[in-house]
Amino acid sequence: MCGILGLLLADNNGVASAELLDGTMFLQHRGQDACGIVTSGPRGRLYQCKGNGMVRDVFTQTRVKGLVGSMGIAHLRYPTAGSFANSEAQPFYVNSPYGLVMSHNGNLVNAPALRDYLDKSVHRHINTDSDSELLLNIFAAELQKHDKVRINSEDIFTALGGVYRECRGAYACTGMVAGYGLIGFRDPHGIRPLVVGSRPSRTGKGKDYMFSSESVALQALGFTEWVDVKPGEAVIIEKDGGEPIFRQVVPQESYTPDIFEYVYFARPDSVMDGISVYRSRLAMGGKLADNIIARFGSREKMLEEIDVVIPVPDTSRHAALECAVKLQIPYREGFIKNRYVGRTFIMPNQQERKSSVRRKLNPMVPEFDGRSVLLVDDSIVRGTTSKEIVQMAREAGAKRVYFASCAPPIRHNHLYGIDLADTKALVAYDRDENDISEQIGADDVFYQTLEDLTEACLPDTDTMITPNAIVPDIKAFEVGVFNGEYVTGVEDSYLEYLERIRGQNQRMKELGADADQAMASKLAVYGAEDPKADVDIGLYNEGDYK
Repeated sequence: MCGILGLLLADNNGVASAELLDGTMFLQHRGQDACGIVTSGPRGRLYQCKGNGMVRDVFTQTRVKGLVGSMGIAHLRYPTAGSFANSEAQPFYVNSPYGLVMSHNGNLVNAPALRDYLDKSVHRHINTDSDSELLLNIFAAELQKHDKVRINSEDIFTALGGVYRECRGAYACTGMVAGYGLIGFRDPHGIRPLVVGSRPSRTGKGKDYMFSSESVALQALGFTEWVDVKPGEAVIIEKDGGEPIFRQVVPQESYTPDIFEYVYFARPDSVMDGISVYRSRLAMGGKLADNIIARFGSREKMLEEIDVVIPVPDTSRHAALECAVKLQIPYREGFIKNRYVGRTFIMPNQQERKSSVRRKLNPMVPEFDGRSVLLVDDSIVRGTTSKEIVQMAREAGAKRVYFASCAPPIRHNHLYGIDLADTKALVAYDRDENDISEQIGADDVFYQTLEDLTEACLPDTDTMITPNAIVPDIKAFEVGVFNGEYVTGVEDSYLEYLERIRGQNQRMKELGADADQAMASKLAVYGAEDPKADVDIGLYNEGDYK
């Protein structure tokens, strides 16, 4: 799960980087590991600023002042199995043909086969472990087949047809062809989100256009009209003006967004595929309450056991509030969050995750002391965070601690963009609810059912708030993380690949902590695997982001 943006201003003298920077701030939750912006000047020259770290750290005033040009794309990286090095910060660039830049959100499940194809068939060099670089080079190879001095929209759509043919998995992408314009496209299942919006140019002539992973960035920047890019659809926006060109490049194989976007990842003030994230989370809380009452046998018995509902900040707040309302139990804020500590399940090891929870949350003792509490969280992944939170509640004096998850048990790997854990590291792997309760130290655990979660997220004509008011044809979601049934099919070989890459990355990180380790020692450990490069070599990148 990453954040992507693209912006084209009608004013050729405008500076796109300022608003791209603003957009990355609105999408910071989608990627806190690395970020980057690439802009294009009047003559097609590209300008770049990217590196590891948060937006505020990478995009300093000195570094972004040289990002000239009226169009550009941006990326925020959320670490996945193959990506953590500085050199894997996006956008990625290739100079041939034409000068191409791309930002990608998602994972390609046939990455090993693509790497082999690029090497042996089209002879393109791949310098990182990121499947985003693979996708860009597939596009470049397809575009190269035209062998033309200048390209047009038909050439680009044809090349994208080749991308759809070769690439399998989740991908929402923004791209830029130097001196030509912007492109945006989405995988045939619509797993990852992408919206495109417009607004009148501030010069009064023409329109500005913007791509974004979530509507919140468009709304905040004054793009009052937007539409979701459909599964299998691509959009081309030429820099010399004119309306965007929409084309269904390949037929929709399904319309199945990743349900984890609504459970956890997206901002509540976003609307994705016509579905309000906020309304979905309220519905999750209501259905969770029904499940809890059913487990106790009646509302009266439940009221005898639970005194207060407390959310685990932040994404569970709205669901917890609706759950408390429906249970008719007081809702209280019991944890104060330190906003300067990142998400804990992406920490590299268990001990670091454990200590991070204590730095991240602090309990307010009066809300726990002598009470039976129901803690509500968006999901339970490894269980490390949940166990620590339950222990904190008990230390604060809680008499009983119940734990509720807005999502069903996570028993399978996430293939399409969230690096949760190896399957066996998931707390729900090969455990029932009693085992999970014991594992995290809770008196009992309540999970949302998959059926209820799906129903909570389905589009509702009564709550549609998109500007175009088009109800998307969504009847199901990508839910393989819960049931192991992935929309792209059985991916056993890719799961093995993910586990191998994770193991290599972990060893690299451990060696990387020792500044005195020689390169030869690294190579000896990895055998045929190379250590990751510290910097991207595609474009001159001013500044040191290590």
